[in-house]
Amino acid sequence: MDLLRFATAGSVDDGKSTLIGRLLYDSKSIFADQLEAVEATSTAKGHDYVDLSLLTDGLRSEREQGITIDVAYRYFATPNRKFIIADTPGHVQYTRNMVTGASTADLGLVLVDARHGLTEQSRRHAVLLSLLRVPHLVLCINKMDLVDFSEEVYERIHAEFTQFATKLNIPDLEVIPISALQGDNVVTRSENMDWYSGPTLIHHLEHIHVASDRDLIDARFPVQYVVRPKSDEHHDYRGYAGQLAGGVLKPGDEVVVLPSGMTSTIAGIDLFDSEIPEAFPPMSITVRLTDDVDVSRGDMIARVKNAPEPTQDIDAMVSWMTNQPLRPRQKLAIKHTTRSARALVKDIQYRLDVNTLHRDQDTKELGLNEIGRVQLRTTVPLLADPYSKNRTTGSFILIDEATGVTVGAGMING
Repeated sequence: MDLLRFATAGSVDDGKSTLIGRLLYDSKSIFADQLEAVEATSTAKGHDYVDLSLLTDGLRSEREQGITIDVAYRYFATPNRKFIIADTPGHVQYTRNMVTGASTADLGLVLVDARHGLTEQSRRHAVLLSLLRVPHLVLCINKMDLVDFSEEVYERIHAEFTQFATKLNIPDLEVIPISALQGDNVVTRSENMDWYSGPTLIHHLEHIHVASDRDLIDARFPVQYVVRPKSDEHHDYRGYAGQLAGGVLKPGDEVVVLPSGMTSTIAGIDLFDSEIPEAFPPMSITVRLTDDVDVSRGDMIARVKNAPEPTQDIDAMVSWMTNQPLRPRQKLAIKHTTRSARALVKDIQYRLDVNTLHRDQDTKELGLNEIGRVQLRTTVPLLADPYSKNRTTGSFILIDEATGVTVGAGMING
């Protein structure tokens, strides 16, 4: 069954957690004891309705403040598709958490409160989703029940956001009016908004096409582990395991191992305990080669005439995630696919204001939750593609060598 990963975004109290709770509730994805616990907690807090946001806001501090702080992942399925939801925080203080949750999403779901329209944080999250190259975006105009299900309000916010989106890289946009609290247009079509002729949210999520979003042309296979069982049954077995990041691989394909440049041919592709005729992203596979080539973790298998160019000079947009600012001449560890190295910050070209898209070229550092264009020099060549071409081989993380903490996430420019 097909899988869709999507991330919720939007301003504080726009109803992201309630919407996810409604999706889980209306799609019958909640266990009876979970629902009983939520009902009991809602009653204890004096609510006159079942607070479905409690299904995702699990931290005590989240429930006390009524906001989302950490990224909460939830899983559910319908007869048509499986889903992984990343419920990301709306507060500006937790922008780094939002970037983390949206980095692997196929679709971004931005909520706005129909009473308030677009806020600074709504625009901020739309910009971040655009920077992260999330290929599909849904704008959910929530709390329509509080504006008497007004078509005029819907059209006004629709027009305002569409105009704003022209400045961004958003290839696919859908705008849906909903009420997460009452369930209008979430799973079932709303009788209160008969003027709306588009899909319900769940129908759109079930039928949106995401397979073509992945790069099926440029073969990229970062090697994660060398499989050598050395058992009687598999005495001479040597395979290279990892997750296919791009392209399609088949037995008989001529490939090159980077960075060594040695060439060979694919002898077979194994999945679990069976051999398969072809592999495509994001399958986790084991590749066997016809020749005894020196391949180790961090190497990459690609096609001979379509391989990434190894480079030690990296130009990237970096999202900074820690209190200590990023400054030129700083030394960090860098993790790109399965390859690890050390990196020197050569220069910070500008800091991006994600509210206005203004580029501050006078900045000398990046602070917590800030995004900027950074030049890096690595100790070993990285086998990278532009992030716009491949979100796996075009991204990396920066790590504080002293503490082992992830301090930044980068997207390589073309």
